[in-house]
Amino acid sequence: MAVWLYIVGSLAAVFLRTSEGLNDFEKLSDSYRKGVELAVQQINTHEGVQQHFLFFKSLKQSCFEAGFQVSYIYHHFYLKATKCTRGTENADSKKCPFRNDRPFIDCAMCYKTFSGKIEEDPKPFVHCVHKPALTEDMMKTRVDHCNKMGYGSGSPTLLASTGSD
Repeated sequence: MAVWLYIVGSLAAVFLRTSEGLNDFEKLSDSYRKGVELAVQQINTHEGVQQHFLFFKSLKQSCFEAGFQVSYIYHHFYLKATKCTRGTENADSKKCPFRNDRPFIDCAMCYKTFSGKIEEDPKPFVHCVHKPALTEDMMKTRVDHCNKMGYGSGSPTLLASTGSD
């Protein structure tokens, strides 16, 4: 009986971990979701990547509303390798379950939106690196770049704004 409960509990834990990324992605607002899709597209088209990556978890989000339907968005999140190969179309965590034997890809990005669409100017900043290779200098560079992005002098910085964790 104890073995049966262990097996059922293990399967439930695997199911919850597998569906966690999809549920977190669905909880994102449209503006954050579009940014994640841009990062996922860039990672999954990179020549050195073998597995298909999907959104796994948000670490930090902030949004500075500049007015006139303009927003500056900062999003720090993890992508996680799946069991599907790179280039898999219409992938989600049900079709392509997450692998637990690969490190996360740590991504930080900032971009400007107008009427909910990502603007080309300034160019969206996307910085993704395997988590074990991420250094303090890289994290500082991310923050510095995003704080300088597209603000007039005297404006508040993006990372100083309040957002959800």
